[in-house]
Amino acid sequence: MTTRTIALATAAAIAAALLAGCTTTPSGMPGTGMGPNVSSSPEASPSPSSDAHNNADLMFTMMMIPHHEQAVEMADMIIGKTGIDPKITALAQKIKDAQQPEITQMEGWLDTWGVGDANDMMDDMDHGTGMMSDGDMSELESAAGDGAGRVFLNQMIEHHEGAIDMATDEVEDGQNPDTVALANNITTSQTAEIAVMKGLLSAG
Repeated sequence: MTTRTIALATAAAIAAALLAGCTTTPSGMPGTGMGPNVSSSPEASPSPSSDAHNNADLMFTMMMIPHHEQAVEMADMIIGKTGIDPKITALAQKIKDAQQPEITQMEGWLDTWGVGDANDMMDDMDHGTGMMSDGDMSELESAAGDGAGRVFLNQMIEHHEGAIDMATDEVEDGQNPDTVALANNITTSQTAEIAVMKGLLSAG
């Protein structure tokens, strides 16, 4: 069994347990757990347009919050260094500016769903979804100049690929319209950023 499979299985078990304790029954469809098909932009809704959610929605949200938090931490590291290609620092700032509001948004969803802060339960979810290890983060922190830029780009490509894997699963299996919309947005935006990062690596 791969690390990613173990990680997803663990998250699924946590999400299933939480879902059992916070399942809602939206008005209009008693007992089904299915809400109205309300569509809205993820950027425009701090809380989901429908309380209806399933195991996949919970798993995606619980895993993506620490995933985004690490991306913001990586971006802060590279932004705080000197001698970095301005194109790389600009990209890091763009990543931070995009993902920090999404963290707040997802935390709001968990609160709405009666889950609250799930970070402590996700402590053993490293690696399987593109998360950097402590050693990886130390490498980025200690790197300098052009070397730091390349470390950041290589690590963030892997990190984005993990996020896209999770987002793809959410689009296929999720129920909540806003959560699925965010997953689609992550896939689109981070696929484009991977292309930019690969171009920067090739140019360097």
